[in-house]
Amino acid sequence: MFTNHIGLLKPYSRMNLLAKIKTIKLPPALRSQNYRLFFAGQGISLIGSWMTQVATIWLVYNLSDSPWMLGVVGFTSQIPTLILLPFAGVLIDRWNRHRVIVVTQILAMVQSLALAFLALTGVINIWQILILSFCQGAINAFDAPARQAFVPELVEKREDLANAIALNASMFNGARLIGPAIAGLLIATVGPSYCFLIDGISYIAVIAGLLAMQIKPRKIAATNTKPLQRLKEGFVYAFGFPPIRAILLLLALVSFAGMSHTVLVPIFATQILHGGAQTLGFLMAASGVGAFAGAIYLIGRKSVVGLGKLIAISPAIMGFGLIGFGLSQVLWLSLIMMLFVGFGFIIQFAGGNTFLQTIVEDDKRGRVMSIYTMAFFGVTPFGNLVGGGLANYIGAPNTVIIGGIICILGSMFFTKQLPALKNLVRPIYQKMGLIPQ
Repeated sequence: MFTNHIGLLKPYSRMNLLAKIKTIKLPPALRSQNYRLFFAGQGISLIGSWMTQVATIWLVYNLSDSPWMLGVVGFTSQIPTLILLPFAGVLIDRWNRHRVIVVTQILAMVQSLALAFLALTGVINIWQILILSFCQGAINAFDAPARQAFVPELVEKREDLANAIALNASMFNGARLIGPAIAGLLIATVGPSYCFLIDGISYIAVIAGLLAMQIKPRKIAATNTKPLQRLKEGFVYAFGFPPIRAILLLLALVSFAGMSHTVLVPIFATQILHGGAQTLGFLMAASGVGAFAGAIYLIGRKSVVGLGKLIAISPAIMGFGLIGFGLSQVLWLSLIMMLFVGFGFIIQFAGGNTFLQTIVEDDKRGRVMSIYTMAFFGVTPFGNLVGGGLANYIGAPNTVIIGGIICILGSMFFTKQLPALKNLVRPIYQKMGLIPQ
């Protein structure tokens, strides 16, 4: 009798389950097929990229035993981005962004596989890492702004754009959570070379996703304006409007002062916390957890309105996290502080991205996003160089604490400017229908 009742309930339960599955609502951006392909491919590839980043700083530190060299490698990997980004933005506004990304992903795969080959054969040394890091920086100069500017072409509805950017941040930081944890385990068991190999193979997923997309041709207005003139127009447009200028300068400040901790983490893992590769992986993953939480919070927001307050306080959250991390002598406290560091940074980085993508004119999108990317990737190498040099003289903890203090000061200054910036943005929001007239 009991068995019969169970049997009768099974079809009903299955129907209920199917009905519930059908009622589950996807995030708005994922309703677009092209964005789903982009999201899946990039998600897999980014895990490999984070594995390579952790493996690289671990390998460099083991080969050199020098905080300064960590800063030099960080500088070398990102200085091409600073030099090339402005010109890349001009070209990306004129080129097919889809094709640009396909090419950059193929080149990045070749770079990662070359790194894997050198590491697996045991012939790798510092100068080879420097050259390959420089090449990756040059690739990123075109890839990063192209991907940023490409997102609006992936979503079918303009109102889904903010959700797509927030999902990008969650994808990036989900990978930031998973990648370093896997890298720490692999480095501890089989060595860093396999991290490079997995990264190289992971690019197959994103390239396949890109090739499967059906992108509508983008209308590119004919122009006789010379590239240098278009470059100047982009800078005048970005820095001539105070809200855009304030976002860019705040990101540049935080990137310079706050992001150098990423190349100094091996010192904390080994000398301060007396751990190894797994400790490094845990610290990087903890930052990823915080960043992932911030990205999930942004996904839940329904409008860009009110984002300014979050952008204003986020550097202070990151700054307090950095100060706590610099003062900590125990792993559990360091992990908690890294949560705040990751959360604060992604709210500012993804929030600023969302704001700019919302208000920027489409024909200037590539140039503005290249400047935005330059404010992060272009300024960070100088912060790495200065951070690595300071760590040699005053120690890694004091260097990180100083960076945290600067982030807090930047947050205070931006907060003071916020009311005036809101008044300038309000007419744009009203024209877009985001707020009432």
